[in-house]
Amino acid sequence: MTDFILEKHRPTSVFKIKIKRVVQALILPLFFIVLWNIASVQHWLDPKLIPPPLTVLINAIHSVSQINFWQGFIASIARNLSGYLLGASLGVIFGVVLGTSRLANWFLASSFNMLRQVSLFAWLPLISTFLGYDNTAKILFISLSVFYPVALHTLEGVNSISNKYREVAQVYKFPRSYTYRKLILPAASPQIFVGLQMGLIFAWLATIGSEFLLSNYGIGLGNLVIKGREQFNVSLIILGMLSIGIVGVLLNSILTQLEHKFLHWHLIQSGEK
Repeated sequence: MTDFILEKHRPTSVFKIKIKRVVQALILPLFFIVLWNIASVQHWLDPKLIPPPLTVLINAIHSVSQINFWQGFIASIARNLSGYLLGASLGVIFGVVLGTSRLANWFLASSFNMLRQVSLFAWLPLISTFLGYDNTAKILFISLSVFYPVALHTLEGVNSISNKYREVAQVYKFPRSYTYRKLILPAASPQIFVGLQMGLIFAWLATIGSEFLLSNYGIGLGNLVIKGREQFNVSLIILGMLSIGIVGVLLNSILTQLEHKFLHWHLIQSGEK
């Protein structure tokens, strides 16, 4: 009976917690907007350089109503997801192979550790030299940004599996595919999701970064900010910055929900749920 009552009231508690987190997240932005508005009213700011919040809002609504904004929005999301899926898939496969194969570890581990020390943006000139400046170059750049954190955390997850479990699989002569599906991937999944979450953050940064550095080619939210700078349109720059931030938060929230869904058992064991 007690369990039923707790289960009945749990959604309400979860909803209250989410509302509390949203309110906490809005405190600083709202304080900044109020301070910004006061500074504008008191003429502490040059309206030509930094327009008041209401002007920015009106210009933002006008920009959002234009088809160019949504074309850039969709373009950024599409290339971000394409690069993320490619880089994350290869990262998980590479990490699992490196963690389970001594031969692969001997051949690839040193090169992997060396290459991941190279700054991410150092790859962009090389990529653009061979692939040009179109969407393919940007997607490859995004994939690289995802690959390293996902591969590294997958490798750590696989290496953290106790040898006792591996020995049990060998003793009972489990098929290799069964060992991967029922032992290695489930046991390493918490670390894999950490890598996927980091990879998602890096992918969005790489998406906007590639659009900044290749701003004369293609469309996207990064190009929107560049356009605002070229036109000295502060409202457009702020709209672009807010759009980039909101999309990043939403993507991270979606992945967190997926993690809670697929790692329900791990969250219960760790006391997080």
